[in-house]
Amino acid sequence: MQENNQEQHKPQALGLTVYDLPDPVSVADGEARRTASGRLRMLLVMLICAAPVIASYLTFYVIRPQSSRNFGELIQPVKSLPAIPVTTLDGKTIDMQSLKGQWLLVSVSSGACAIDCQNTLLFQRQIRASLGREKDRTDWVWFITDDEPVDAALKSGMMDAVILRIPQAQLATWLAPAPGHALNEHLYLVDPRGDWMMRFPAGLTMDHAAMLKKDWERLLRASASWDQSGR
Repeated sequence: MQENNQEQHKPQALGLTVYDLPDPVSVADGEARRTASGRLRMLLVMLICAAPVIASYLTFYVIRPQSSRNFGELIQPVKSLPAIPVTTLDGKTIDMQSLKGQWLLVSVSSGACAIDCQNTLLFQRQIRASLGREKDRTDWVWFITDDEPVDAALKSGMMDAVILRIPQAQLATWLAPAPGHALNEHLYLVDPRGDWMMRFPAGLTMDHAAMLKKDWERLLRASASWDQSGR
């Protein structure tokens, strides 16, 4: 009897259940794969969003027929619109960045605007009007580089134009003429992202209108998938 009691009171070994712990190397590898997968998905989303813009510029710059030549000179690399304050004719100061969102056909001159300047402004207006419904995707811009007053009669014929004053030295940090020419001898084309990307030859006349329009219409078609009228 005593032996039985002793047997019952013998110390018993503790029962332990052992669980397999995850391998730290496997955990780290899994986290790395998930991080890489997440980054790849994010990159794919960004590429999908940018694809229309990339495709339109590839079409114009790279995949165009070799027999075709641009009338305007392509600016490569493009030059982005600077964050420079400019002044409206009524003295209001705005940021040039506010011009983004539309195609811009740009001219430059003194506010006095002699006959050559007036012909250029008329050329701009008629080219824009000739675009038909696509003109709503474009603005014609006149940068005045001095404090000379604008003739009232001239101003009245430019109700649809964007007229801004900016010192020539500041404007020259963005736009530039062809070698041997002055800033006011050209027209400049700016895309809706604010990138100056084309310069047209000096000495434009209405005889050149069809060639300039052809360049511009090609760009409008190439950007139709991502550019919309209005800012």
